[in-house]
Parts: sequence; structure tokens; C-alpha cells
Amino acid sequence: MKNIILLLMMSLSYTGVFAQKEIPTDYGYIVKIGQQIPDFSMELTNGKTVKIADLKGKVVMLQFTASWCGVCRKEMPHIEADIWKKYKDNPNFALYGIDLDEPKDVVEKFAKLIPVTYPLALDPKGGIFYQFAEKGAGVTRNVIVDKTGKIVFMTRLYKDEEFQEMKKVIAELLK
Repeated sequence: MKNIILLLMMSLSYTGVFAQKEIPTDYGYIVKIGQQIPDFSMELTNGKTVKIADLKGKVVMLQFTASWCGVCRKEMPHIEADIWKKYKDNPNFALYGIDLDEPKDVVEKFAKLIPVTYPLALDPKGGIFYQFAEKGAGVTRNVIVDKTGKIVFMTRLYKDEEFQEMKKVIAELLK
């Protein structure tokens, strides 16, 4: 009986690491924590196509952005330094910035200007973005997906406390 209780406590504490509080409705998400990530493909600025289904088995971070977004410009250097540089060589991690409805040349200039080296994908007409957020919702948001393809953490805008929590979630998922 003690072993069963210990196992139950361990599993609760393990899942508790990823238990994000309810996402505020003003965040504008149409997906929920615990939901499977929507299925989509994205074309990167280098011409490569990535299918989200092919990333199963990896911890995935999707960062929704646009060159005209001031908060994105503030957050992206933190993603580059604190997440991408730390995990880019980890075969169990993938990070993609998804640029909302801008042409390839604009996205490439934007990446150089910030600068970021993580891969950026094109999202013409918001075909990917609007699978995650309401029409008219702002970019500057991150979605963290576990190795089974479930959404486990979501952010909106750049808030240091939320960003620090997201970093902890990624680290735990990669343990």
C-alpha cells in the first residue's frame, strides 16, 4: 500500500510541473492545455518544409511573431539566448518561429535585424496562427508541446515571470 501511495504522489508531483493554470480568455487562444497540437506543415525561410507530425517525440516550442511587433522584438533575443542557444543541439528539442503573414524577404531581414538564428517559418494569411488563436488576436505568443504532441504551456506577450516558467517547463520536459 505504501508503494502505491508513493507512486501516486510521484506521478502527481511529476505532472504538477507541467500543470499551467487556466489560460486567461484575453490571451485569445482557441487551443487548450492538454489538447493535441493541430496538424500543419510550415515552410521555413530556407525553403524546407516541416510537418508538425514529424516532430512527435520531441519537445517543440512554437513562437508566433511578426516584424512589426514591438513585443516580439523584445522577446526574441531572450528566446535566442536563453532557449535556442541552450537546446539547439539537443535532438529531442525543436524551436520554430512562425511569422504571421509576411513575405520571405521581410522575415529574413527581420531575423538578421533582431538577430535570431533559430528557424523561422512563413505563415501566409495566418493559416497556422489561426489554428491556435482567435482572428484578430495578437502575435507574441509561445506554445510548448510535449513529446506526445500535447500542448503543455502557452504564453502571451512578454512577461518575465511567465518566460522564466516556460524555461523551467522546457527543461523539465527535456530531462
